[in-house]
Amino acid sequence: MPFFNKSSIDNLVTCHTELQRLFNEVIKYYDCKVICGYRNEIDQNKAYESGSSTKKYPDSKHNKIPSLAVDVVPYFKNEPHIRWNDKNKFYEFGGYVQAVANIFIINIRWGGNWDSDDELYDQTFFDLPHFELILSL
Repeated sequence: MPFFNKSSIDNLVTCHTELQRLFNEVIKYYDCKVICGYRNEIDQNKAYESGSSTKKYPDSKHNKIPSLAVDVVPYFKNEPHIRWNDKNKFYEFGGYVQAVANIFIINIRWGGNWDSDDELYDQTFFDLPHFELILSL
């Protein structure tokens, strides 16, 4: 049975309780690793400069306390454990997370389908590990 290691738990606890609830359910059936929850100013600006984020601090949902965004990747038992180039696995995982979110009535946006139109190839920026909470007003 999949489980989160300490670094995944430490990253997930920096996130909004709804994201924690979602990914604590996902991990029961799908092995994954939480790469990042909250990002401070230095880490956010590094993510921006490296091209892995389109937002500078403090404009990312990762910069809120608790974080309204989390980066989670599929995790493989065999090395390499994280396969950044396996886009099909990221798409499978993104769909799985979205399905669990729908069951739990948690409104999220995934970085592989920013406009939530189910057309995956019309994106201008792909951030496949990224999931963010959409809060109702």
